[in-house]
Amino acid sequence: MLDPKKLEEIARQIQNNLPSGIKNMGEEAEKRIRTVLQAQLGKLDMVTREEFDVQTNVLLRTREKLNTLEEKLSVLEQQLTANSAPLKLDDEQSN
Repeated sequence: MLDPKKLEEIARQIQNNLPSGIKNMGEEAEKRIRTVLQAQLGKLDMVTREEFDVQTNVLLRTREKLNTLEEKLSVLEQQLTANSAPLKLDDEQSN
């Protein structure tokens, strides 16, 4: 999920920009802002940085394997093409 320190920082910034009468409510306003932020951000379809990095590494390894397999397939296709001379039927060879 999201870093609680970041949420606290955002809540504090919002609180600091509130009019002075509302600032006096202080901690209560910060708690409510933090709760609303957590609820709204929780609704978003997001992943943690760690999950993102893991999936990025999986994708890179998969790309490397795909490239290796494509190279092997190309070599095999070339070998098949080189080894397969046109076939002559028995009738054609006797003529």
